[in-house]
Amino acid sequence: MVEKQTRLQKIKSLIQLKLKFAGSSSLATIIDYCLYQILIYKNFAPASANIASSGTGMIINFFLQKKYVFKLNRKVRFAFAISLASSLGGLAFSTTIIHNLSKIVFFSENQFITKAIVTGCIFFYNFYMKRFAFEKRFL
Repeated sequence: MVEKQTRLQKIKSLIQLKLKFAGSSSLATIIDYCLYQILIYKNFAPASANIASSGTGMIINFFLQKKYVFKLNRKVRFAFAISLASSLGGLAFSTTIIHNLSKIVFFSENQFITKAIVTGCIFFYNFYMKRFAFEKRFL
């Protein structure tokens, strides 16, 4: 009985942590999306716009997650370096997907949808990599 409660508490705690992560990520993503759309409107190439907007979102997201989501179990500089490296991995992944989807007329004409698909694809990757960056653990 106690083991079952402990499991349920761990699951509840993980869900709460993912909800906080989703909240901080949502704010950073809104900024990312807005900047992305502005850059697309200003005739930037989709891949270049994604790099600029995602980079801005990464930095904002790091500070939000440091303050509101994860327990910092590392030196800030080291956590930032790991967070940045994992974000750059996510950026490479997302930029590749955007670049390839933008070759399809529908996605080329609907960049908001393209960006939304990419965001969904890398949510869990980002969560577990950031958790490792801050808390030294994946699970």
